[in-house]
Amino acid sequence: MIPVISHIFLQQYWWIIISLMGSVLVFLMFVQGGQSMLFTLPSDNSERTLIINSLGRKWEFTFTTLVTYGGTFFASFPLFYATSFGGAYWLWTVILFSFIIQAVSYEFRSKAGNIIGQKTFDIFLFTNGSLGPFLIGVAVGTFFTGVGFTLNEMNQVSWNNDWRGLEALGNIRNIALGLAVLFLVRLNGLLFLLNTIDNDSIRARAAGRIIMNSLFFLVFFLYFMFKLLVSDGYFYTNTGAIEIEEHKYLHNFIEMPFVMIIFLAGVLAVVYGIFKAIAGKSNNAIWFTGSGTVTAVMGLFLIAGFNNTAFYPSVADPEASLTIVNASSSLFTLKTMMFFSFTVPFIIAYIWYTWKALTSRKITIEEMQGEGHKY
Repeated sequence: MIPVISHIFLQQYWWIIISLMGSVLVFLMFVQGGQSMLFTLPSDNSERTLIINSLGRKWEFTFTTLVTYGGTFFASFPLFYATSFGGAYWLWTVILFSFIIQAVSYEFRSKAGNIIGQKTFDIFLFTNGSLGPFLIGVAVGTFFTGVGFTLNEMNQVSWNNDWRGLEALGNIRNIALGLAVLFLVRLNGLLFLLNTIDNDSIRARAAGRIIMNSLFFLVFFLYFMFKLLVSDGYFYTNTGAIEIEEHKYLHNFIEMPFVMIIFLAGVLAVVYGIFKAIAGKSNNAIWFTGSGTVTAVMGLFLIAGFNNTAFYPSVADPEASLTIVNASSSLFTLKTMMFFSFTVPFIIAYIWYTWKALTSRKITIEEMQGEGHKY
C-alpha cells in the first residue's frame, strides 16, 4: 500500500531542505571571507594572486549553491520569493550584484587584454567578500525581526517605505547578525587558506588574525542570540490567524529539543575549531568550524519556520506574515519536486569528490609562476 504524503509533511520537508542549503551556503562563503582580506593578509601581489587562486578553486561551489538555493526557495515557497524579491529588491539587488562582479573578476582577472587592470578586479573581489556575507546576514535577520509589507487578496505585495529592503540596515539586530556572518566566514576563510596554501609568510599572518576574527564573531553572534531569545515572535494558529508570542524563539528551542541539540552542537564545534586553530593545530580546524557552521545555521533556520512560526513576519500587517503553510507551492508541485530532491546525495558526493581532487596538494607561489591556468 502506497503511503499518502500530506501537504504539511512536504512543506516541512522542503523547509528542512531550504535550511540545509542555506547553512551549506554560509559555510561555502569562506571564499568571500578570504576575499575580504585581499588587501590586508598578503604582503605583495604574488601572495595576493596565490590567495585568489586558492579561493578560486572553490568559488564556483558557492556561486552554484547560491543560485540553486534561490531557485529551490522560489519553487517551494514562491510567495516568499515574490514578496521578498518584489518588495525588498534594493537589498537583494546589491547582494546579487556583488556576486556578479565576483564571477566576472575570477573570469577576467588574469586574461590577456585586461584593460582595467588586476587591481580593479581585486577590488571587486574584496567588495563581494565584505558586502555579500554581511548583507546576506542582514537579510536573514529579517526572518526574525520582520519587515514592513502588506499583501492584498491577490497576494500582491506593497512595501511601506521607499528603501525597499535597505531599511533592514536600520535594525541593530540585523546588523549584529550580518557582522556575525561576516566574521564567521572570515574565520573559515583563514582556516581554509591555512589548510590549502604552502607559504610560511601567509600562514603566519593568517594564524595571527584568527583570534581577532573569532572574538568579533562571538561578540556579535552572542548579542544576536541574546536579543533573539528574549524577543517576541509571530505564530500561526490552527485557523491560520497570526498572533504574537513572548519569547517565541526561546520556546521553539525548548519545544523542539532536537533542534536545540544540533544548534548547540554546531556552536560547540565552531568554538572547538577556534581553539584548535589558536593552539596551532589548524590543518583540520576548518572541518570543525565548517560542520559547526552548517549545523548551527540550520538550527536557526529551523526555529524560524517550524513550531507554527511565521518565518517572514510583517510588522506592517501581522496577518500578512508568511509561514511554511501559506507561502508554499501546491501539493502537486512539492510532491513532484521531492522526487528530484533524491538526487541531492549524489550531488553532495560529486562535490566531495571534486573538492578532494582540487585540494589534494597545497598551492605554492612557484605554481603561480608556471604556465598553468591562473585566476
